[in-house]
Amino acid sequence: MKHLAMWSALIALVFVAAPLAAQEQKPSEVRRVVTKIDASGKAVVMFDGAVPLKTLRSPNPAGEMWVTEKSPPDFSFTQDRAAVKVGLVPPKDGTVFRVVDFVPIKPEHEHGDMNQMMKVVGDHAPAKGLPPRHPMMHRTRSLDYAIIMSGEIDMLVDDGEVHLKAGDVVVQQATNHAWVNRGKEICRVAFILIDSQEP
Repeated sequence: MKHLAMWSALIALVFVAAPLAAQEQKPSEVRRVVTKIDASGKAVVMFDGAVPLKTLRSPNPAGEMWVTEKSPPDFSFTQDRAAVKVGLVPPKDGTVFRVVDFVPIKPEHEHGDMNQMMKVVGDHAPAKGLPPRHPMMHRTRSLDYAIIMSGEIDMLVDDGEVHLKAGDVVVQQATNHAWVNRGKEICRVAFILIDSQEP
């Protein structure tokens, strides 16, 4: 009877754990709704669906929600602007709306090539600025709005750092910074990057 109870408990555990494991392995995604004005002048939904967050330039899954290539933008778009290929920075005179899931970082990853992220930025980095003090530190010639959607994260600057949590916002003005998640949960941040002049 003890064995039957033990096997029943194990089977129940498998049925409970399997869906949880599947949920953990499911890729991150964001539901995105895009509207437009149709030919008759009516507001309609252009896109409504999940945008996957993928690991591209770092271990942090990210996805573009929308990209524009001029300012001010027009509204003649017929294709999904999330499919426009961009690097870390927005196009010249353009914008990028991006969501990033910052995974918890291991202490050993905070040491290494101090120019790791600056190499990703490349020649779009402003000339003005000190050398990075952390491998994830970088600066871009852009005005960045960041909204912490969930979790907590540290934003490092040249002299110090700021701890941020869900609901906090950041206005980043072409300065050196690094996003470092020293917690245990993923931190989701929404970014709007706007191309700017040289600071």
